[in-house]
Amino acid sequence: EAVQVGDEGAQTRRGKREDEVRDKVMRASGRSFALRSGESATARAGGSRGAHLSSRAPRPSVHALARGRDEGEAEEGSSLRVLGRKVAGTLASCALALSLHGAVLPAAPAHARLEGVNKPELLPKQFTPLIDVADFLTPGEEERVIKTLERLEKDTGVKVRVLAQNYPETPGLAIKDFWGVDANTVVLVADPNTGNITNFNVGDDIDFQVPRSFWSKVAGKFGNKFYWRDEGPDRAIINSVNAIDFCLREPEGRFKCTSLNSLEDPF
Repeated sequence: EAVQVGDEGAQTRRGKREDEVRDKVMRASGRSFALRSGESATARAGGSRGAHLSSRAPRPSVHALARGRDEGEAEEGSSLRVLGRKVAGTLASCALALSLHGAVLPAAPAHARLEGVNKPELLPKQFTPLIDVADFLTPGEEERVIKTLERLEKDTGVKVRVLAQNYPETPGLAIKDFWGVDANTVVLVADPNTGNITNFNVGDDIDFQVPRSFWSKVAGKFGNKFYWRDEGPDRAIINSVNAIDFCLREPEGRFKCTSLNSLEDPF
């Protein structure tokens, strides 16, 4: 019996030791799994960050930045030169109008200056309300426009004068005395160098009668470069004169010259 009891005690102790060893093995296995799981998560996170970093565009070098800055400055300089040529062209066509008394439409920048042209040798020998030194109009068109201007002056008392030029080939300031430009005179200067071929100098008396928006409408419709390039400068001049003729013949009132009419029937 004593031997049997001893064997049972030995088996019990051996069973406990086995249980302890098994627990240690399980705990060790758990830590190993946790470590492996953490490493995998870290690897995945690192891979995600690597992919994110690799998807970013590479940072430009100093030389690339300098080259881009130089190209930008060159492009800006080219744009400024183009703008300068356009402003110079606008001022050229308005140089005459700025020297006359009245409202200039469209107006040139107040800070810019341009020398006016004075070539009386380009004036015609006899008086005419139309001077076409650029040869935009045919002889027949010139005759019809002149008759329209003369009838308008006779019926309304308003003097409308047309100068078709190609700056700097223009009589320029000489037309002021030739035409006797005053507060009751409208001068249409047609010059393609500005992009918009029609520019107006409006005498003070006419400026009170006709809203300034009317002149902008005429210039915007018949003077824009798309119109006169497609239809020709002669059509731009004729339609502008006809619109002015229609406007000045309208009765006085709040709606005078608010609409633009330029049918060529009167010609």
